[in-house]
Amino acid sequence: MRTVDLIERKRDGEELGPEEIVSLIQGYLDGQVPDYQMSAFLMAVYFQGMADREVSALTECMLRSGQVIDLSSVPGVKVDKHSTGGVGDKTSLIAAPLAASAGVVVPMISGRALGHTGGTLDKLESIPGFRTDLSIEQAAEQLRTCGLCYLGQSPELAPADGRLYSLRDVTGTVPSVPLIASSIMSKKLAAGLDGLVLDVKVGSGAFMKKQVEARRLAQLMVAIGRRADKRVQALITDMNQPLGYAVGNALEVMEASQTLLNGGPDDLTRLSLELAARMIYSGRVARTLEEAREMAQTRLIDGSGYRKLKEVIQAQGGNPQVLDRFDLLPNANGAREVNSPRSGFVSAIDARDIGRAAALIGAGRATREDTVDPAVGIILEVKAGERVEAGSVLCRLYYTSENNLEEAAHVVEDAFRISSHAAEERELILEVVG
Repeated sequence: MRTVDLIERKRDGEELGPEEIVSLIQGYLDGQVPDYQMSAFLMAVYFQGMADREVSALTECMLRSGQVIDLSSVPGVKVDKHSTGGVGDKTSLIAAPLAASAGVVVPMISGRALGHTGGTLDKLESIPGFRTDLSIEQAAEQLRTCGLCYLGQSPELAPADGRLYSLRDVTGTVPSVPLIASSIMSKKLAAGLDGLVLDVKVGSGAFMKKQVEARRLAQLMVAIGRRADKRVQALITDMNQPLGYAVGNALEVMEASQTLLNGGPDDLTRLSLELAARMIYSGRVARTLEEAREMAQTRLIDGSGYRKLKEVIQAQGGNPQVLDRFDLLPNANGAREVNSPRSGFVSAIDARDIGRAAALIGAGRATREDTVDPAVGIILEVKAGERVEAGSVLCRLYYTSENNLEEAAHVVEDAFRISSHAAEERELILEVVG
């Protein structure tokens, strides 16, 4: 069948067969299907969606487009954690070391910042010398010795996904539930995992703005994983305000260090502990989820997770002393305060605006080719629900260049909503799927 026929059928809401999806993706990889036709297909999927069978076929096709990592030589159950993207979300730097210190093997395949959302690789690379370009052999050896490694997606891992994502990024089709699900799960299934804990963000700072969309995404990814005989569960978590107080790469490493020393923000600590507990349970280290929660809490209090992150930083070429001496991390040379225009209660802090402002001063990237400034970012001084006085500091922007500083400050000012009444407290963990 001609490519245009497949595009038209999907445009009209029809379900394609697995062999048709394979033919389409393979044709794109072989150069027989041009970018403009694949872009049209992606837009048709964005508007019409996909049936579960189509998503499974797309995931399998992208998974098989490259190398499938074999970690069978590494003893233990391999469990990863993945977030769909948020602002101030540094839980991978906290939950993974906690789980690894409890005995879970954690091959953490991470991504980079794009737009207003942060990326784990960028945070780690703010640590001088830290390498994320490990080979599969190097990653396997580190998993044997440390139980944890952080690495980026190699070109050999689900290359079809990399090609499709580049098109999605420039055609406005990134926030599509079936495309997100197949993208995430193709990479994770190619990584030789036994289990996966998903953090599906919902709210102003997430790709999914509505909880019903986040639930559908979570259910779809859990179903894909289970059909592949993997232990997968998902938390749906609130991303209407930034997680923790720090937004920006080196700043978030600092906050992760404080959290692993049991001195971090309450919301970040609670979510990291729950993610770590579910990794521990999925890794069959604990018999019950409650026992796993106790293990995660113990590893936080006794410093095991903190020591594990130090061990991994050293193993991957970084200086572990950065977790004790923040002056060894990149530091900004300027700070700009944003003050409250009036007294009242902080009713909301728009996470997307905070992320946009951080990106404007260099903490993120508009395109994959942009350079990230690891030193810059934003530190919140208050969270939603707190009372503020007129003129009090809402947050501080830390910068190394005044380019876009005024625009970023205006965006931040608009992010804070001040009202006369305290807003109802939001739940952080909204649902569990799987």
